[in-house]
Amino acid sequence: MKLSIKNIIAAIAIMYLPLQSMAWGQEGHRICGQIADSYLSPKARKAVQAILGNESVAISSTWADFIKSDPDYSYLSSWHYIDFDSPLTYSQMVDFLAADKNVDAYTKLQFMIGELKKPNLPKKEKLLYLRMVIHVVEDIHQPMHTAKTSDKGGNDVKVNWFNEPSNLHSVWDSKLIDFQGLSYTEYANWINHTTTAERAAWQKQPISQWIYDSSVIANKIYAETKPEDTLNYKYNFKFIDTVNQQMLKAGVHLAGLLNQIFG
Repeated sequence: MKLSIKNIIAAIAIMYLPLQSMAWGQEGHRICGQIADSYLSPKARKAVQAILGNESVAISSTWADFIKSDPDYSYLSSWHYIDFDSPLTYSQMVDFLAADKNVDAYTKLQFMIGELKKPNLPKKEKLLYLRMVIHVVEDIHQPMHTAKTSDKGGNDVKVNWFNEPSNLHSVWDSKLIDFQGLSYTEYANWINHTTTAERAAWQKQPISQWIYDSSVIANKIYAETKPEDTLNYKYNFKFIDTVNQQMLKAGVHLAGLLNQIFG
C-alpha cells in the first residue's frame, strides 16, 4: 500500500508534536465538558449551540487533540500548556503572567477570549476559538500541564502504572481516570455536586488562580512521586480526589467563562 505525501507529512508531524500537548485523555476532557454544559446560562447555551451546531461541549472538548493528525494545525500544539522552571508564589505567578509573551495556554486563552467577544468574528474563527477555549481551559486544570519545563511536564518522569511502563504525565492524563471504569457521563454525574456558593466563588477566580492552583498540585505530585515508582491502588487512593476536584473545577470555571463571553 502506497502512502501519500500528505499522509507521510501528517505522520511525521504527530511524531514531533510536543509531548506536553496531551492533557486529560478523551475521557477526562469530556467529563469536564459535560460538567460545564450543566452550568451554562440560557444565553450562553444558545450562543454555544449556534457555533457548535450538533456538537456538544463534551464532544467538542476533544477536537483539539484529534486535529493533531493534521499538520495544518501543528501551530496549536503550544497552546495546550504553560510550564515553569521552578515553583512560584501566587504574587510571582501574577507577575510572571503579566509579562508573559510566550505562545502558551495563558496568552492564547486571553487572545481567544478577546476574539470571541467580537460581534463580527467570522464563523470559522468562532468555531476554532470556541473549541480551543473549551479544551485549553480544561488542559490547565490537569496539573502536569502547569509543571516543569525540564521534564516536559512529567513526560520524562518514567514510572510504572501497576505492571505497565508509563510516565507521570500519562498517569495524570488518563490512567487514574480510566481506572475508575466509568463512562464520561457516569463520571460527571458522580463528581458534579457543587453548591451555589462554591460555584460563585470559583467563577470569581481569575485564570491566574487556576494556573497557580494547578502548579501547586503539580509540585506536590513531584514531591510524592519518584522516577521508576510503581503506582497502583495506593496512588489511586491518595490522588483520585485531587483528580476529581480538578475536573470539577475545570467544568465550573469553563461554564463561568463561557457565560461571561456570551452573556
